[in-house]
This record gives sequence, structure tokens and C-alpha cells, in this order.
Amino acid sequence: MQPAVIFDLDGTLIDSAPDIHAAANAVFAAHGHSFTRAEVQGFVGRGAPNLVARLAEARGLPATGPDFDALLARFLHVYEGAQGLTTLYPGVRPALETLAARGLRLAICTNKPLAPTRAVLRHFGLAGLFPVVIGGDSLAVKKPDPAPLRAALAQAGGGQALFVGDSEVDAETAQAAGLPFLLFTEGYRKTPVAALPHDAAFADFAALPDLVAARVSASAAP
Repeated sequence: MQPAVIFDLDGTLIDSAPDIHAAANAVFAAHGHSFTRAEVQGFVGRGAPNLVARLAEARGLPATGPDFDALLARFLHVYEGAQGLTTLYPGVRPALETLAARGLRLAICTNKPLAPTRAVLRHFGLAGLFPVVIGGDSLAVKKPDPAPLRAALAQAGGGQALFVGDSEVDAETAQAAGLPFLLFTEGYRKTPVAALPHDAAFADFAALPDLVAARVSASAAP
């Protein structure tokens, strides 16, 4: 059985920060607040509830309780249909198609809620490449807890796997799950590359298929 290659989504396959930024501003405008992209992007990675809570705290709004619940529900409603400003990182589609053509099993493990995850995969015509998708609300816990990554691997059929991500959360998740980690350096991380544990790093998706092949060969060596 060929290995599984499990991907984070935001900041790894897609640059969704412009849509997340726009959704946040659309929702918080009703309360008289707005944010820069850098502010919003700084909170991306630990799921929508954490994002909205951190944004609320940054503007002195409640991060728990019924008012927060209503704010989060509104954000999720807006966010589910927000794909117009999101882009694939250069080279993502051909890299994924090459991996799939080589028989590798592809999966998604993201803290993005499942509905907008599936929506954006459909938007870019990638849904057929990912029979397994674990979102931030698929389990009771999110990354960096290793359970979502382990669930993605289990649903993909188990066996050998690699995790591809862009952030501190992804690096921590891979470590906790005991999986090799390939770091995409052009995403949303805040930590220098050298300070993040990883097995290989890449800035161009054209390099990914060969990095995966090299890691698979190294793991298979006696």
C-alpha cells in the first residue's frame, strides 16, 4: 500500500487569509470594529472559534457567552461561502495530481470547519483528490492534538504517512502523532523555519513530489 500524504489547508494549499480577513471585517463591522490582514492572519491556525475569540478580545468584546456565540455563528455563516478572494498557492494543483498519479493516498487535516473546507475544495475542483477530509469540527479536539491527524490516517487506510503543513500548530501536531513533517515555508507561520521541527522544507510546490518520494524511499530502506 502506498503511503498517505496528509495536508493542512489554510496557508498550505490555499491562501485564504484575504477571505478570512474580509469575513472578519464584515462581521465585526456591526460592532464598529475592523482589522488589518496581519491582525487576522496572526490568529489563523487554531480553528474558527479561537480566531473569533481572539479577535473579540483584541477589541474588548466578550469571548464567551451568548453574544460571542452569536458573533461566531455569524462569522461561520459568512465564512462558509467565502472563496472569492482565496487562491491556490502556485504549483499546488500539478503537485497534487502528480502525487495522486503515483498512487499516493491524499487526505486533508485542517482546523478549518468542515463545511467551508469542503466548499473551498469544490470551488477549486480538488474535492475528488481528497476522499478523506478531517475538519476542525470533525472531532471534539483540534490540532495540535494529534487525534485529528490520526483520524485522517485511519480513514485513509492506515500505514505509512507524511504530514504537509505551514505552521507551528502543524509542526506540533506531526510531532505528537509521530509522523514526518514537510514544511511549506510560504504560509502563515510566525516562527523562523530553523526553529520549527521538520523533516524537509520547501517554498515551491514543484519540489513536493520529489521530497515525498525521497522521504518514502528513506523510510523503506532497511
